[in-house]
Amino acid sequence: MIEEYRAFIARRAVDGQKLGFTPKPINPMAKDHQIAALDFALNRGKSAAFLDTGLGKSFIELEFARQCAEETGKPSLILTPLAVAGQMVREGQKFGIDARQIREQADVGAGVMVANYERLPKLDPSSFGAVVLDESSILKSYAGQTRARIQDAFRDTPLKLAATATPSPNDHTELGNHAEFLGVMRQQEMLSKWFINDTSTASQDWRLKGHAQEDFWQWVASWSRCATLPSDLGGDDAGYILPEIDRRIHEVAADRTEDTAGLLFRIPEMSATSFHQEKRLTLRQRCERAAELATHDKPVTVWCETNEESALLAKMIPDAREVHGSLDPDKKEELLLGFADGDFRVIVTKPKLAGFGVNWQHCAHAVFASISFSYEQHYQAVRRSHRFGQTERVRNDIVISDTERSIWDVINVKGAKHDEMKRRMSEAMRKAQSSAQTRVKYERPLDLAFPAWLKGE
Repeated sequence: MIEEYRAFIARRAVDGQKLGFTPKPINPMAKDHQIAALDFALNRGKSAAFLDTGLGKSFIELEFARQCAEETGKPSLILTPLAVAGQMVREGQKFGIDARQIREQADVGAGVMVANYERLPKLDPSSFGAVVLDESSILKSYAGQTRARIQDAFRDTPLKLAATATPSPNDHTELGNHAEFLGVMRQQEMLSKWFINDTSTASQDWRLKGHAQEDFWQWVASWSRCATLPSDLGGDDAGYILPEIDRRIHEVAADRTEDTAGLLFRIPEMSATSFHQEKRLTLRQRCERAAELATHDKPVTVWCETNEESALLAKMIPDAREVHGSLDPDKKEELLLGFADGDFRVIVTKPKLAGFGVNWQHCAHAVFASISFSYEQHYQAVRRSHRFGQTERVRNDIVISDTERSIWDVINVKGAKHDEMKRRMSEAMRKAQSSAQTRVKYERPLDLAFPAWLKGE
């Protein structure tokens, strides 16, 4: 009975439990912070790596997958956003890790397999001993049905790693998606334990309880590792501290005499549901200014939000290639990798298509011809170039109409929340690591002395 009770208490605990294995010697090319993340992930078995862009998530994913394949005797699968699979294979070659890009189950062999998320329906999840979700925050860009398919496909996979730079820029509950995928806790249970449904706001958002903040972040630290800089995981920050972005705002004047609805002037309503109409009225002015900024002799990334903007920008900018949603996946991958290889000077695309995972350190200039209320997509687009390995100061030109200032203000507010979340996670992570080094498991022996009359003597 005592052992059953102890097992019951262990099941109720929210601390991370070891479900993995003791790592074999880690790749000698790993840096200290990468070793710390790998040691935790392999021992934990199912965990998340919330590491900022440029800290070597790809290497960590590849080494995790390699060790899991050797441990389980089954292939490991790394799922990536579009165009990142080929890049992941190249990264493996740099570190002496043999990884193979696959498109269907017939391609699967031994070792590390890499595929785009779009290829999942053509694969048999049960054939893999481990799965890695690269840029795992991309899952919330998919419809709920696709997210559920990924959850169900790998529910019984013994070893898992979810890797992303921004688990939740502006919504703590996104961490629940990761916890649920990893089998740590269901999202609804997480919400009921640490959050309150804030009825004081129109949207009735879930808000982290004030007294529960420290306990919540300690729980997150029990199944993940988070780092903005290598020093957060005991590494050396030399070379990782990049200069501040040269950010420039360019406002174009909107014609307020258009679409006035019977009034003398238009009164713009920049809500999340109506701002697309306002953007259509300023499309040409914004695209003309963005094209002007992108016309020079160095590489530049031009980010937009709609197909109309994308097509117009591609016509206006010399030597530009357009990547849009209706392209064949293979063609998209060819263009995204072609830009990375310097095959052409300018790429025009959307953050939701190319904002996750690709490395464009060769480009130090980004022009945002359009912005949205999504801070995460903006942040990810910025970090395609502003990352470890960038040799120049990055310049961001952000083109907005004078009626869109409120959108930019919302992005900045969400950015401040993101920074606060990362700060709290980093603090929790440092505490967790410190306590892990000093914590000793308490094993009290059952040495109780019972009186003779109780023992029936």
